[in-house]
Amino acid sequence: MDLQSVSKMISVESSDIGPGDAFRELAESSILRTAIKHFGQLDAASVHISRDGHRFGCAVGIGLSGLTTMSAEALQEDYHQAFKDALAQVEDQLRGAKRDLHKMKVSRIGHEMLQANHR
Repeated sequence: MDLQSVSKMISVESSDIGPGDAFRELAESSILRTAIKHFGQLDAASVHISRDGHRFGCAVGIGLSGLTTMSAEALQEDYHQAFKDALAQVEDQLRGAKRDLHKMKVSRIGHEMLQANHR
């Protein structure tokens, strides 16, 4: 997957500050790394930064194939840290979804084996 196609799938926006190209590249690479690590197929993602007084808010949403969109928000003194915190929360959600899928698969396989033994 090339960086240009990733840029089309990941929206990095702000209504009141200009985060710059360096932040955009950091956000895109971090989200892509997260998607590949947990499930592999990124459908779409968004990052939105806003100012809340002297602090910055960041909302991150990641949509992966076969899953509902995971999202989180964080508020910090620095928008880079707000992004990292929000992404960490989304990663926690993805880990939980992956764990739940694994449990369902193991449970289903165990159920199928029991049915096969009773035939």
